[in-house]
Amino acid sequence: MKRTEAREQAFRLLYSLQLIEEKDLEEQLELFFEENNIDDKDAVDYIRDIIIGTNNNNSEIEKAISENIKSDWDITRISKIDLTLLKLGIYEIEYSKLPYKVVINEVVELAKKYGDDNSKSFVNGVLASIVKKSEV
Repeated sequence: MKRTEAREQAFRLLYSLQLIEEKDLEEQLELFFEENNIDDKDAVDYIRDIIIGTNNNNSEIEKAISENIKSDWDITRISKIDLTLLKLGIYEIEYSKLPYKVVINEVVELAKKYGDDNSKSFVNGVLASIVKKSEV
């Protein structure tokens, strides 16, 4: 499985976890891998890292989002899809230290596929703002 495909699978699981009350991550991960026939070790490790890492750093990630949206906006106004995409992107840029250009490009592509008409520019803008602040 290519990294792009694994990233999309990670997004799908991360999104579904935001919608359910059950938070037994290991159980949810195993169910997701089984239901989606994901047995590629690299993909499993990559998805597991994103899900657990995002969960463990959720407060810091949400703080970064809040600090990089318009001052009259609140994080609760962001659609679940856009919020999930932002969390995925921030985790990969800030914690996995993946090249931000690759991450932003791929997350924006996911925004085009899953989000609404404004998602791609919103997600791109927030992630670009975070990268710009971290480079200073």
